[in-house]
Amino acid sequence: MQVVSWLPRTELPFAAPSRPELLQALEPLVEAPVAQAPVANTVVQPLARPAERVKIEVPRPTPTVARPASKPVEEADAAPVATKAPQVPPPRFALQLLRAGRCLLLVELPTGEAFQSRDPAYLLLKDMLRAAGLPDSPQIVGEPVRWPLLARGTLDQGPEAARDFVQGFLSARLEDAPCVCLWLIGLPAVRFAGEANAESYNRELQVEGLGSVWALPGLELLMEEPQRKAEVWQAMRRLMARWKESNE
Repeated sequence: MQVVSWLPRTELPFAAPSRPELLQALEPLVEAPVAQAPVANTVVQPLARPAERVKIEVPRPTPTVARPASKPVEEADAAPVATKAPQVPPPRFALQLLRAGRCLLLVELPTGEAFQSRDPAYLLLKDMLRAAGLPDSPQIVGEPVRWPLLARGTLDQGPEAARDFVQGFLSARLEDAPCVCLWLIGLPAVRFAGEANAESYNRELQVEGLGSVWALPGLELLMEEPQRKAEVWQAMRRLMARWKESNE
């Protein structure tokens, strides 16, 4: 209750005598005014802000994907570059083997089908045999050789395989019945049996395993270009003695 001192109104019995200094009235407390500085002449100084820190951007590490170590330049250059060989389509042809006297004839079939008795190409062949002094009704030897052998599959049917097949076929027939001269009539016969080209037309060639062969243009080419018949006749006269002596 914040009571500093207390005085009774009447004298209390058996109480101790009061002290006279306590009965004097207390002077009221006067609060001294607080001196304030004049506002007009006072300059308010702004509070100094603490120096701002300079923000430093610290680069964060970015996730990296581990890559295989590259080979040295010398090793990379030395490594061979795999190149895929271009695929050559298989050649297409049909050949028929015939026998006339002591001669064998490997003839290109112009239509791809076997000769018929009234075919213009077959009639021309008969005329050539008569001019050569050979029987004009040649005998058919085996089935036509058609290439490619298979319409589908992974079997190699390129030019080299075709050459090996044709030469193997002829070698087997020559073992059965030898001949003094093998006629190769038509570019496929010259290319895959005689290993030659059109520049060898009307020439006699020596082929390993087949002996002496005579390269001739195809029957259809002779019909389209009749002037070629003269070159065939001149070459025939040089070779005719060979099979005529055999017939005698």
